[in-house]
Amino acid sequence: MAASGYSDLREKLKSMTPHRDDFKNKYVDGTSNGSSGKSRKRKFRESDDDEYEHSDDSAEHREQEASRVKSSILQKSIFTPEECALIEEKIDDVVAKGEAGLYREHTVDRAPLRNKYFFGEGYTYGSQLEKRGPGQERLYRKGEVDEIPNWVHELVIKRLVSSGVVPEGFVNSAVINDYQPGGCIVSHVDPQHIFARPIVSVSFFSDSALCFGCRFQFKPIRVSEPVFVLPVRRGSVTVLSGYAADDITHCIRPQDIKERRAVIILRKTRPDAPRLDSDSLLSSSPPVKRPPPLKAKRSHRKAEPDAAHRPRVLEMDKEENRHPSHSRHRRRSISSENYRRRGQDSNKHRESSGRKVKMRRH
Repeated sequence: MAASGYSDLREKLKSMTPHRDDFKNKYVDGTSNGSSGKSRKRKFRESDDDEYEHSDDSAEHREQEASRVKSSILQKSIFTPEECALIEEKIDDVVAKGEAGLYREHTVDRAPLRNKYFFGEGYTYGSQLEKRGPGQERLYRKGEVDEIPNWVHELVIKRLVSSGVVPEGFVNSAVINDYQPGGCIVSHVDPQHIFARPIVSVSFFSDSALCFGCRFQFKPIRVSEPVFVLPVRRGSVTVLSGYAADDITHCIRPQDIKERRAVIILRKTRPDAPRLDSDSLLSSSPPVKRPPPLKAKRSHRKAEPDAAHRPRVLEMDKEENRHPSHSRHRRRSISSENYRRRGQDSNKHRESSGRKVKMRRH
């Protein structure tokens, strides 16, 4: 160390990396190459945890975006508690039929803490897609999901038409999302090439919230601060159009589902919406024919009451009973032959090992 002119290793390392001091001073002093700190978008905060805060421009942009979201949302309280209770009974019936397997294959879509029930029209999304991303969603072929139940028309759609929320004949797709506590749906935009606007939803069972502009992270699941939070009450109707429907994502966070909640989403599919066809890779392939499982042969004779307590008679025993004298003679000859072989093997072993071996008879 003395030969190199340094008495401390830290001094030598510091002299070898002088740029580190410049890098540190750049943010503490707020200057770099003569430029002032006024043009920076983020301001350094001198604290133990090195926090930073967004500039006023970013906060102002979020406020403007939240205002645009709010201006393109319509909310109405239409359904009374009594009407909600009746509709919730019908939703329970849908869940029971789904559990019993009474719906078509693509009507029910299950996920952790959330089940979807497609009626009228259903479509592929998320992990069901061959190629993921916006614009890849496809409607199922006609008839692959069940028709919209009559009670949805009578109890829900007719009330929306009479209240002026949607015109007569607008709705041809109804989806019921059934959430358990802690359930969620990630940030998304309803496919614009599939569904016309507006998007109408009605909430049941409990109050919740619809969030806009969130980002999801997983393992563990985390959600960023939303741009706008819209409270949704039981029995309320929410209508999304314009900016809220097309230009910003919406989601339901796990922390916003504290009790069971169900929502009925009512939409209209576009006439030119793409569908899965027989040539599509996403379409379900025909089932493979497999040979039927082999069944155990059963006797048509009735079992006697005490048959289970009697010893089983094997075929070899039956043969022995047919020729008793021959079988006894054969057993004796086999037994004597085995005894003779064991004696020869033990003698050979004694001669080879040179020590006595004590035979045990079992």
